[in-house]
Amino acid sequence: MRTRLGIKVHGFLERRFPERRIFVKSDNDTRFIRLRSETQLVAAIGVTAVVTWSIVASAIVLMDSIGAGNFREQAKRDQVTYRARLNAISVERDDRAAEALAAQERFNAALVQISAMQSELLASETRRRELETGIDVIQTTLRKTMQERETARQELADLQETAQDSTAAQQASVTLPAQIKFVADALSETALERDEILADARSALEERDELQLEMRLMEERNDQIFRQLEEAMEISVEPLDKMFRQAGMPPEHIIEQVRRGYDGQGGPLVPLALSTSGGVADADALRANDLLAKLSQLNLYRLAAERAPFSEPVVRGSSRLTSGFGFRRHPITGGRRMHHGIDLAGRHGTDIYATADGVVSFAGWQSGYGRIVIIKHDFGIETRYAHNSNIRVKVGQRVSRGDHIADMGNTGRSTGTHLHYEVRVNGKAVNPMIYIKAARNVF
Repeated sequence: MRTRLGIKVHGFLERRFPERRIFVKSDNDTRFIRLRSETQLVAAIGVTAVVTWSIVASAIVLMDSIGAGNFREQAKRDQVTYRARLNAISVERDDRAAEALAAQERFNAALVQISAMQSELLASETRRRELETGIDVIQTTLRKTMQERETARQELADLQETAQDSTAAQQASVTLPAQIKFVADALSETALERDEILADARSALEERDELQLEMRLMEERNDQIFRQLEEAMEISVEPLDKMFRQAGMPPEHIIEQVRRGYDGQGGPLVPLALSTSGGVADADALRANDLLAKLSQLNLYRLAAERAPFSEPVVRGSSRLTSGFGFRRHPITGGRRMHHGIDLAGRHGTDIYATADGVVSFAGWQSGYGRIVIIKHDFGIETRYAHNSNIRVKVGQRVSRGDHIADMGNTGRSTGTHLHYEVRVNGKAVNPMIYIKAARNVF
């Protein structure tokens, strides 16, 4: 039974949408379809909704195309900016490498100069000792000669006293002048020889003072060279040490592993024992050995940095980070899942590079990952590069940091073109940004 409200509503609809009939005639019969007011209202609402949806969808598509055009222009401008920044960073990196090479050359030249100065110091020391020995011999001879002269004078005085009372003195008086003359000549020659020896001794002392002054100046130059080299080593080693610590890799443990597993491709320098006497090394030799040890440590750091994933898998500026490491809502299933890597979106076919030296352990199709490349590195580290459109390496191939290993794609379980990049340490996934951020101020 209709209510008054229902009757009023029906009457209102009858005035707006009067009842209509559609006749369908066949050969033998005629039928009709009755369209009530309510049915017409529902149909009108449906048609209106479809038309409205079409208009809104068209507007959204149009706005999206306009926005996409602006986004592409902005992306192009950003790409130009990033490339300029990348070029500037490359130039700065080359300058740093040139400075390091120049510092190494200066260090080698300093070592050659130190070796030459050590040889000169050794020769000067030997000469000084010989002069001191000669001076001692001359002083001893001079004292002995003066004693003999005094003895001769005493004997001459005794002969003169005894000559007055002895007849033998009268006989000896004939030869006495000749003996006195001989003694006087000997004393004169001894005095001249003494004066020459004293002059030589003064000259040797002056030469010794000059050598000591030259040695002090040489020591000051050596100290200045050592300070410059020590500062250069400190500036070179400290950023690498900080980079490894920020990445959670104890530098002492890493350096020891590199030293044990070094395979002969060039490596640490062996400290030299520099000494002027063949015994215990002096302070300069110890400083030189310390510099050589730091240079060896710098070389080991360089080797370790090549074997850990401190670089980025794509050129900076050619992609953007679309998903980080950690729990997230899965883009396909919608559930909360752990994301074991990072997603870098870019253009289809973007070059993908190895982030460290290693050996390819897998290159092919893997469920969910699509086309994937897995590289084994030192220190128990493994990197994975997934969803590629093309793979450019083979299993067992040894790659170096920066080698082109794949092209970016959309294979496997993926919603768009991007690179899924993972870093695993002893089988456990870690955040790749730890390594990338740690190296941004170094490389």
